[in-house]
Amino acid sequence: MISPILFKCTLIDEYMDELNLDRLPKHVAIIMDGNGRWAQQKGYPRTTGHIEGVKRVQDIVVYASRIGLKFITLYTFSTENWNRPVTEINMLMNTLSKVLKTKANFLKKNNIRFQMIGRMDRIPAAVLKSIQFVKDTTKDCTGLTLNLAFNYGSRLEIVDAVRQIIQDIMEGKKLAEDISESDITNCLYTHMLPDPDLLIRTSGEKRISNFLLWQLSYAEFYFTETCWPDFKQSEFKAALIEYQNRERRYGDITTKG
Repeated sequence: MISPILFKCTLIDEYMDELNLDRLPKHVAIIMDGNGRWAQQKGYPRTTGHIEGVKRVQDIVVYASRIGLKFITLYTFSTENWNRPVTEINMLMNTLSKVLKTKANFLKKNNIRFQMIGRMDRIPAAVLKSIQFVKDTTKDCTGLTLNLAFNYGSRLEIVDAVRQIIQDIMEGKKLAEDISESDITNCLYTHMLPDPDLLIRTSGEKRISNFLLWQLSYAEFYFTETCWPDFKQSEFKAALIEYQNRERRYGDITTKG
């Protein structure tokens, strides 16, 4: 099921043209949508779409690493995805476990650090073991950080942060009147990451689906009709170029003209 050359791809020189490597977003978040739809449109089982989607992950991660991106977060499995058919869930879990175990050394060789955000509950033991193995293998890498949002839901993340803050207040570590935005940020699953600069969502949907609600406050959004299995390096480059052509003011007035 899983190709033995999962992360092998070619970085075509033309995909570097027009891209200003000095103005790359520090953190790109991606909602990889449309695997099942892509498969159904072609008359394949939904599982085929997910397998093809893994290939796009390999291409985009290698490209991101080679152009010098620092952080990329992939929305891999949401807390709502447990409502999908059991056979599809089992296939996703088995695929992830196999990919992680077989590609840990590749990530280390390419100086890519692996992390995960999300709840640990409900995740099968074999998947948790694979996740920890890759984290341990790549913990000293200093290049791109590949961050999987797995069993992740942003509202639940915020609830967990509030619970932690309440606990700190009850233990006398903080005063309620002193709680700041940074206190909330530091209690989120993403406390070790900068906020995303760019959000990409594939397959034509224009919503963020309970993904990084707090962290995306000032991110630029890029929506594309392309389903994730067809999202190539060239369109990823196009999204980065569009980002570079936008003016980010963070609530301030424009400085142009």
